[in-house]
Amino acid sequence: MFSRFLNRLTAYTPGEQPKDKKYIKLNTNENPYPPCPKIMKKVPAASEFRLYPDPECTSLKEALADTFRVPPSCIFTGNGSDEVLSFAFGAFFDSNNGDLLFPEHTYSFYPVYCRFYNLTFRKIAMNDDFSIDLETMAASEKDTGIIFPNPNAPTGIAVSRDQIAALLEKRRKDRIVIIDEAYIDFGGESAVELTSRFENLLITGTFSKSRSLAGLRLGYAIGDPKLISALETVKNSFNSYTIGRFTQECGIEALRDVRYFDKCRRAVIGTREKTAEALRRRGWDVLPSAANFLFAAHPSLSGEDVYRRLRENGILVRFFNQPGIDNRVRISIGTPEEMDTFIKTIDRW
Repeated sequence: MFSRFLNRLTAYTPGEQPKDKKYIKLNTNENPYPPCPKIMKKVPAASEFRLYPDPECTSLKEALADTFRVPPSCIFTGNGSDEVLSFAFGAFFDSNNGDLLFPEHTYSFYPVYCRFYNLTFRKIAMNDDFSIDLETMAASEKDTGIIFPNPNAPTGIAVSRDQIAALLEKRRKDRIVIIDEAYIDFGGESAVELTSRFENLLITGTFSKSRSLAGLRLGYAIGDPKLISALETVKNSFNSYTIGRFTQECGIEALRDVRYFDKCRRAVIGTREKTAEALRRRGWDVLPSAANFLFAAHPSLSGEDVYRRLRENGILVRFFNQPGIDNRVRISIGTPEEMDTFIKTIDRW
């Protein structure tokens, strides 16, 4: 009844969204602050919903181009960065050229897409400090490409633009490197400017994190026009009308309201640093984070114990039951009040 393709798939497991009671949600890396107020003024009249949206997302691409100081021809848009990444896996990676390389501990959607597109992959062991081993990736002689988030997830550790440039200098020009910059606005150094130097570099990003639009599903990619054209071909083979009218309008307004964006971004960074210091004073091991979350280990409890105790007290964090990181939990940064409640809860233990 079902295809062999379907039977091979292993689905991604997102962070839990329970409905049994109200929780402080520190498990899905959502922004604790609302979208910019000007977005509500951009809600189109209901009559406009009968019309298809602009399939080219022209105005949105122009706004992204202005923000990142690149030509509109270097911009691709999609329903969240997950869709953008899916199209990229289909467009640029081929197991006939070798394995896809990504870090041992990273975004768990990468293996899911590999299985979906029938790609082989190789996980590269982390350095002792949980940073990404770029040297091993750069030294690879046979692979179909490289992908990793910067800052990485779930560790939160970032690599510099110079490190990324050094990696690209050593790469074959016909092998794509994708840098997933979902969390870059919380302290990392964007590599977008490198896309003008390296035609095999693709940067992906999202409006879900720093721009507080996770519920609208809006993402983008920045790269050489040839890469963007390939993504458009994949997208238009599935569905030309991928982003709705309202979502496009919201994205444009979120890009324009730079002051509000920077205010919320700085608030998250400040709360992150305060929370990290509070945990370290209590003996927790907290990795240095440039993202909107912390990856931390309790001095005596397992990651699963921490997760369960917090959940019992109405607080959700993310626990990854994987060797090497099963003593840690990922803690998304909420409002100052939510993080104070989190600290007071662990103090009661």
